[in-house]
Amino acid sequence: MAECIHGFPEGLCDSCYPRKAPEPVRAVRTAAGRAARPPVRASGTSSAPATLKLQGRRVFHITHVRTLESIALDGALLPGSTPDVDISSATARELRASATVPDGRSVAEFIPFFLAQEATRWQEVRDGAEGTHWSDAARAAKATDFVILVVPVDALGADVVFADGDAAGSATSFAEGLDEGTLALRRVHAVDPDFRDAELLVSQPVALDAVAIITVASEKVRDTVRGIFANAGITAPRIAVFPPAFLPTE
Repeated sequence: MAECIHGFPEGLCDSCYPRKAPEPVRAVRTAAGRAARPPVRASGTSSAPATLKLQGRRVFHITHVRTLESIALDGALLPGSTPDVDISSATARELRASATVPDGRSVAEFIPFFLAQEATRWQEVRDGAEGTHWSDAARAAKATDFVILVVPVDALGADVVFADGDAAGSATSFAEGLDEGTLALRRVHAVDPDFRDAELLVSQPVALDAVAIITVASEKVRDTVRGIFANAGITAPRIAVFPPAFLPTE
């Protein structure tokens, strides 16, 4: 199956395979001035295509390039680890520590992945990391200081939890496993077809050889990432330079 330059299967990239924009919805302004998305809630029959499922998709983990050094030395993304550059505020981390998935585990025990490269939280970082969710380190960082690790869902194992919104949100619903997660994904499709607010939580370490692509903002960052992997004595995944993924949205 052909892939675009950004690493998506054919037809899944909005840049290489433009699709009709969804009907606009009225936005609610938050205190920080950002247009908040309506809460993701859908029930009944899904309008999603039958082919839509978690299996075969790719998900995205965003991290600071300095944190990538520690990840490379560990050889894997580790659940529950504290990043070298922590862009989440203390409040946000406390909320994730207190939020639990259906079997009682804390959200903080998982590795978070976005379902969309253009995830709402990533857009917030690119636009200045305003609001209580973000730390001073996030506001001081540039978007180009980050990298995006692209991982196939099929490489993550079966112990995953799908969250239909921010995993620490009080109204967020969870679905355990790939099959239940797929059903929830199809329900979310009705109100958030780009899945910009959803997360996939992974409980086990994710080895770096499971990473299909690392997306970076420039050739300079690409060279830095190559050096990080070389210093760790491991082979770097494919590195894609794609500046638009790091531009402000406002």
